[in-house]
Amino acid sequence: MTAETIRILVDADGCPVKQEVFKVAERYGLTTVLVANHWLNAPAGPKIERVVVEEGLDRADDWIAAEAGPDDVVVTADVPLADRCVKAGARVVAPTGRAFTESSIGSDLAMRNLMTGLRETGQIRGGGRPFTKADRSRFLQALDQAVQALRRRST
Repeated sequence: MTAETIRILVDADGCPVKQEVFKVAERYGLTTVLVANHWLNAPAGPKIERVVVEEGLDRADDWIAAEAGPDDVVVTADVPLADRCVKAGARVVAPTGRAFTESSIGSDLAMRNLMTGLRETGQIRGGGRPFTKADRSRFLQALDQAVQALRRRST
């Protein structure tokens, strides 16, 4: 692996940190791949790719999971997708800056399933907490750390 083969794969539907991804990718000269089920606005450039998948449940997730590997950083808030990507050897970062790792993904999945069950039974109502400036800052730091770790591995 070389630093040029590192990619950032973004689960782009509803991703609140695309501008931050572009900033980090440009700093390191990395390719960014935006995956969504509709066309997304993004800066023009040779290192920014858009992948539009067919409409349907988990189509973008399936594409990302099939592509993700040890040379990639995946940006997603989707815990089942994060699990698949971690198992493929990718580094995975949520838009809040939380890193999904081999040691954390089991409990992340369990918590996600518990919360889904509580919402389905009506024991929890309402959405999640709002996305904050602190989340954005933590994300930038976590993404930079993930890229740096991959770059160190490539030398």
